[in-house]
Amino acid sequence: MIPLNKTTRSMLILLLAVTGAAACYVAGLGTGLTVARATAAVSMVPTRLPGQDAHIQTPTPITPPPAPTPTATISPQPSAGEEDAFGIFWEAWHVLEEEFYGELPAESELPYAALRGVIAATGDQYTAFLDPLRAEIMRTDLRGSFEGIGATVRLRPDGKLEIVQPLPARPAIQAGLRAQDLILEVDGVELQGMNLYEAISLIRGPAGTTVRLLVQREDDDQPFLVEVERARIELPALESEMLEDDIAYIKLNEFSQTATDSLKGSLRDLNAQDPRGLVLDLRGNPGGYLTVAVEVASQFVREGPVLLERFNDQSERPYEAIPGGLALDIPLVVLVDGGSASASEIVAGAIQDTGRGLLVGTTTLGKGSVQMARTLSDGSQLRVTIARWFTPTGRAIHGEGLVPDIEVLVTQEHLDADLDPQLERAIKVLLEEVS
Repeated sequence: MIPLNKTTRSMLILLLAVTGAAACYVAGLGTGLTVARATAAVSMVPTRLPGQDAHIQTPTPITPPPAPTPTATISPQPSAGEEDAFGIFWEAWHVLEEEFYGELPAESELPYAALRGVIAATGDQYTAFLDPLRAEIMRTDLRGSFEGIGATVRLRPDGKLEIVQPLPARPAIQAGLRAQDLILEVDGVELQGMNLYEAISLIRGPAGTTVRLLVQREDDDQPFLVEVERARIELPALESEMLEDDIAYIKLNEFSQTATDSLKGSLRDLNAQDPRGLVLDLRGNPGGYLTVAVEVASQFVREGPVLLERFNDQSERPYEAIPGGLALDIPLVVLVDGGSASASEIVAGAIQDTGRGLLVGTTTLGKGSVQMARTLSDGSQLRVTIARWFTPTGRAIHGEGLVPDIEVLVTQEHLDADLDPQLERAIKVLLEEVS
């Protein structure tokens, strides 16, 4: 049995009290970090100081100006009222001490366990606590590379981890993993009950090492094991080229710190070749910084809000288009799919709502909540949902996603034959528009 002395009990009550106060403070902020993505390289959706969504990657944060660090004066000892409020906790704990057949958590683990319990009670998969080790793993998001298997993932409402999209030519797809596969276990550790970031941190690991995944596929009765050798996954912010028929093509992989400059450079180069139309490919893009999302949307949208940020008290903050965009008039089609999350949905929603261009592909992930990431004194991290995003006309992104104007499915047969019917349809739409 583990004796819980008065000091530890006081610390635990104090921790719970501080957690509640901090959550209230953060929820009222209009500035700070926003996380839209979660990257396990495996990396996604899901926004960050950086925004996150999961590469495994992480559907991320997106970043308004940094918030001031809140301060609070709290008595070092809990009051009698606090003791009474948590009386049922101590009553249950004493029963566990006396009767539990097994090993109880170490005293040092109790604060972490208490935090996870409070957060689990919120029912929000994007509000999460990460211990120092997992927090450090997740801090590599948006640095342009990570080590893992290369797949965008999400946590389904039933708590199961689903592959949204394996990244092309990366270990996950090379090992035969597919979109909609469920990852049940990682190296024998069951994922059910973990938050998104904890699950991702297990899948990630040093390049050259092997991870064993227990996978459930929709058309298979029994789960099966897949061994994937992790690799260093480099994520160039952007790829661009001129396609046949003078159609410009830009694929934006994530909304990292360098994305805006890369996009502007590509637009200048492509504009110099006098393209007839432009395809902006946001498929599989799990998100990134909010400020970058606004800058990217402003390259295509001339004026007005590109998104609305709404807080718990229903107050609203619009983000206006920045003047001087480089692609305000060229015919435009945006490619989206289930891996398009967070910042991607902000940009796609702005383009769709303003009538600036059409969306082609499949419904996006629906990651429209904003997370503030707070690093705590021991290196652990608390990520708190503080707001939600809406399109310029007020359409909800979170839990809904964006429905494309033209739906085009990609089947396994298309993938096996190296065909891209979504891109083909986008080019056709542009050629019809300019003919």
